[in-house]
Amino acid sequence: MLNYVEIFKSVPPEIATIIIAMLPVAELRAAIPIALTVFHFDVVSAIFYSFIGNIIPMFFILYLIDPVSKLLMKYSKFFNKFFTWLFERTRIKFEGKYEKFGSLALIIFVAIPLPVTGCWTGALAAFLFQIPRRKAAFLISLGVFIAAIFVTFLTLTATGAYFFIT
Repeated sequence: MLNYVEIFKSVPPEIATIIIAMLPVAELRAAIPIALTVFHFDVVSAIFYSFIGNIIPMFFILYLIDPVSKLLMKYSKFFNKFFTWLFERTRIKFEGKYEKFGSLALIIFVAIPLPVTGCWTGALAAFLFQIPRRKAAFLISLGVFIAAIFVTFLTLTATGAYFFIT
């Protein structure tokens, strides 16, 4: 597992939190606990910097995935295989949920702080299901905010329990 604290030790904590939140696997699940426990941010700052960092990639994905993936798939067998696999995998994970619950499915999908859910996968799902970009950006941002509140609550609960036990 990556040691984000060690990697970003020479970077200002605010910037480090934003960068960690931008990473596809880490997202809020790592940024908020690090911001609260290592950088000692207050709750509002931890949520703010993590939220900003987490939604930055969403805009790139929503606006660039289509032209970039088409270009790469056209000229590279590797990227053709990769994007075909990625799009199919995301479609399978999200398909029934979106058909059944509509916009609420995207919010919930992004809000649940588990691996292969979150802003990155939500933006990819929005692209695959042709959700209009503005609507997708709003729904994903709402899901990220809900996830931020949830991860903050879990972090504060876990750290409170740890200090209570020790």
